[in-house]
Amino acid sequence: MLEKKSNFIKQIIEKDLADGKHKTIITRFPPEPNGYLHIGHAKSICLNFGLAEEYQGRCHLRFDDTNPEKESPEYVESIKEDVKWLGFDWGEHLYFASDYFEKFYNYALELIKKGKAYVCQLSPEEIREYRGTLTEPGKESPYRNRSVEENLELFEKMKNGEFEEGECVLRAKIDMSSPNLNMRDPVIYRIKKIRHHRTGDKWCIYPTYDFAHCLSDAIEGITHSLCTLEFEDHRPLYDWFLDELNTPCHPQQIEFARLNLSYTVMSKRKLNLLVQEGYVSGWDDPRMPTISGMRRRGYTPEAIKDFCERIGIAKSDNLVDYSLLEHCVREDLNKRALRFMGVLEPLKVVIVNYPEEQEEELEAINNPEDPSAGKRKIPFSREIYIEKSDFREDPPRKFFRLAPGKEVRLRYAYYITCEEVVKDEQGNIVELRCTYDPESRGGYTPDGRKVKGTLHWVDARKAKKAKVRLYDRLFLVENPALEEKKGKSFKELLNPESLKEVEALVEPALYGLKPGDVFQLERVGYFCVDRDSTSESLVLNRTVTLKDSWAKIEAKLSEK
Repeated sequence: MLEKKSNFIKQIIEKDLADGKHKTIITRFPPEPNGYLHIGHAKSICLNFGLAEEYQGRCHLRFDDTNPEKESPEYVESIKEDVKWLGFDWGEHLYFASDYFEKFYNYALELIKKGKAYVCQLSPEEIREYRGTLTEPGKESPYRNRSVEENLELFEKMKNGEFEEGECVLRAKIDMSSPNLNMRDPVIYRIKKIRHHRTGDKWCIYPTYDFAHCLSDAIEGITHSLCTLEFEDHRPLYDWFLDELNTPCHPQQIEFARLNLSYTVMSKRKLNLLVQEGYVSGWDDPRMPTISGMRRRGYTPEAIKDFCERIGIAKSDNLVDYSLLEHCVREDLNKRALRFMGVLEPLKVVIVNYPEEQEEELEAINNPEDPSAGKRKIPFSREIYIEKSDFREDPPRKFFRLAPGKEVRLRYAYYITCEEVVKDEQGNIVELRCTYDPESRGGYTPDGRKVKGTLHWVDARKAKKAKVRLYDRLFLVENPALEEKKGKSFKELLNPESLKEVEALVEPALYGLKPGDVFQLERVGYFCVDRDSTSESLVLNRTVTLKDSWAKIEAKLSEK
């Protein structure tokens, strides 16, 4: 884990504490429970909870559940699970915006009584038309100058369900000529006759995000309200509500750049479409940028937190390369993951001079980065399987793996030399016949000779089958949002090769692992045991590949 870096938000907090503006800091992570959290939310979680930890303050988990149409308890529970999995604890400070519905209503009454809010009966289309544009001022609603008494009566009728959805709204009375469109009499209450996941049918009017968010912050005594850059233009409205109303305090809204990650999308609406239309298996599909998807894929909370620390906190948006996240995952798993062997595309090898009935157990290191991980025994006999890609009948220069007449080392075992290639009627290679040097066990020979190639393998008699899911980028292009601006649908940009399934052979020790366990298949990559696994059937998800210098060499060769 990198040492924590300073940033402009920390500088603001440190100055506030030094000046005595605040005795302690209180932040909040305020997700709307309308979907599963993604890696962008992880950045916000790490920022808000991390700052609270660093400055001995506290961070609230608050659900901004003001839109019952899209929210559900399923999303609430998934969000709580994700925050806990990342290693953060809100303690007793779990809140819901719906806890404050009565207070929001009373604040709305306060605005009406001050002449700062009115019931508007323009249609949604007319409200948009009256709003104006960035270059033209808006027009005042014909209902803008209703009396306080009339507005109070109409708002009460809205609350009592006497109007239908879309028939009227409550708007703040600010400035229809403001250069900031958010200040042009924004809607602060609308009618939604939909059952709420917590309050049931008690309410049929619900506050908008802009109205509820600042008031929730003030009610909870938040000191620093951290938002992403798209809310920068909303800050004047945030401050206007708090200035006009008699709230317990006036939190400071500070904006930072959201996380944009290459080869994926961060819109919950788009991610929901991928789920609903079956492009992925669910919110926790390992190809998804959701925290639950990354957890299922085998990413660790330590790697994600390290990634969030590395990218830092900035004031301007940028696109972060997905490879940086993969690097953080590799770096973390290299230290903690146990090693095993398995072959994804098995090619049979018969060691012709090895005794037919002989079996032995070889000693293997569980993790060379962690001596405390110990060692294990792996079976070995006359017939083994190697990776098909580790053999070339006509090898190019600098190919250091197995080829006719060439000697290589089997990991933890012996030196073998390929003597014969067996093919089927179609000319496909189905078997290699090799000889071994019985004095080379463990990679050491009396004459001290060395070989450049070391191969992983599994014993043919004892190997177990495993279904392996090989995951790749979800999208074909680095920046799907940019391509959408050119007129393409984000669904057209999906990578049809983002998931491949193969039946692999693995050493039997893997069947001792449980779902969620992450390990390395030597020379292949890092993998995670999927929850679909059973005691009879192992399902593995590829977490991330290993660095493969040979792939780069092959790419260069193919260009020539």
